[in-house]
Amino acid sequence: MSQKTRRLTAALAVTTALVLGASACGGTTKSDSDKGDAKSAAAGKADPNAKTKKGLTVAFLPKQVNNPYFTTSDNGGKKALADLGSKYKEVGTSSGTDTSGQVSYVNTLTQQQADAIAVSAQDPGALCTALKQAMKNGVSIVTYDSDTKVDCRNVFVSQASAEDLGRTQVQEMAKQIGNKGEIAILSAAQTATNQNTWIKYMKDELKKPAYKDIKLVTTAYGDDDAQKSFQQTQGLLQEHPKLKGIISPTTVGIKAAAQYLSGSKYKGKVKLTGLGTPNDMRAYVKNGTVEAFELWDPAKLGALAAHTAVALESGQITGKAGEKFKAGDMGEYTIEKDGVVTLGKPTVFNKKNIDDYKF
Repeated sequence: MSQKTRRLTAALAVTTALVLGASACGGTTKSDSDKGDAKSAAAGKADPNAKTKKGLTVAFLPKQVNNPYFTTSDNGGKKALADLGSKYKEVGTSSGTDTSGQVSYVNTLTQQQADAIAVSAQDPGALCTALKQAMKNGVSIVTYDSDTKVDCRNVFVSQASAEDLGRTQVQEMAKQIGNKGEIAILSAAQTATNQNTWIKYMKDELKKPAYKDIKLVTTAYGDDDAQKSFQQTQGLLQEHPKLKGIISPTTVGIKAAAQYLSGSKYKGKVKLTGLGTPNDMRAYVKNGTVEAFELWDPAKLGALAAHTAVALESGQITGKAGEKFKAGDMGEYTIEKDGVVTLGKPTVFNKKNIDDYKF
């Protein structure tokens, strides 16, 4: 059975299931031979020299449409697909917490025989049944920005590694304060897994001899609440009058800290870096409150998701660790453990380049 025939058969099965009001997972009647075909495809061997297919349809399903961040990332995917000779479409919900809406879109795209879906999951587990059904029907699944469980997709395109995010924020702060002085961290919630992982790598980076004259005096928590983060910044500066810099690895925290610093006597004297968006931080960079901060380039994230989807459909990769593929001008990428591809080190935004980014 050809792949397209299998998709058509599968789409009819999905349509029938929906008409009968059956759930995507329960009461499936797909034949053993269909399962066998899907299993064979999933277990196929990658051919890095396989010809890149053209005319594919790759659907982007962001967490939320009309969100500037995802508009930028998905437009990056759109451009990459045009360069590759394939088609782009974007669907999605207007709410970032509408998981049932995302499930419906996955089912619809499966019916429509999309060749691949690039999805930023609102929930790591809620989409799994629909995504597994799509993969069983021959649709390649790429997650980007926000992953699902490992077995619910072929490849996850990660914006940056946790280690890079942690270490590079320390490196940027050290550069700004001349490798000397007291610094503090303004984090989000004390239980935030991603924040704590980044902070772990920050502390490890600070152990290096190059940073022997930098002292981390405390970590404060603003709970990703703008007002609390503002107050925590004020408190840090009152309690630590020798403070030379603040690292805030949260877009809410760094914006609130910049807001406080910009209206205080500390403007330009106490350095601030961390993770923020250019739209939030542009004014503070231009008025001299912030010298530089980091985040990944969402346009490149979307482009890499598009290249990954086409490489999967072309048989150049299957999602196994160690496989390599080319992503146009961005170069060659390698699949890591658990089917993860990492975009690379975060982008540093400063006065010279901040107007190049609109998100």
